Amino acid sequence: MKQIEAVIDQFKLQEVRSALEEMGVEEIMESTIRCRRKGQTMMFRGATFVATIVEKVRIEVVAADDAVAAIIETIAAIARTGRTQECRIAIHPYLEMT
Repeated sequence: MKQIEAVIDQFKLQEVRSALEEMGVEEIMESTIRCRRKGQTMMFRGATFVATIVEKVRIEVVAADDAVAAIIETIAAIARTGRTQECRIAIHPYLEMT
């Protein structure tokens, strides 16, 4: 068993969630996090400002070893759009204690 942890942009959450449900992933843990970045220039109501804190979503999925590659490919295909640091995926071993 492996735990897959992905940090993605909020606007991609629904697409990733739908794709994982279609794959048969039943349990997805989601949490909102804040990431600190080196100044990203943004526009809001006609004003330009530099944002250093960006809100993202952390998705955690526990999956069998044979399903890990397909889940990672699905998340990466949807969440990556070419910008730097917009989709980070980590894999951790998962030991279930009974």
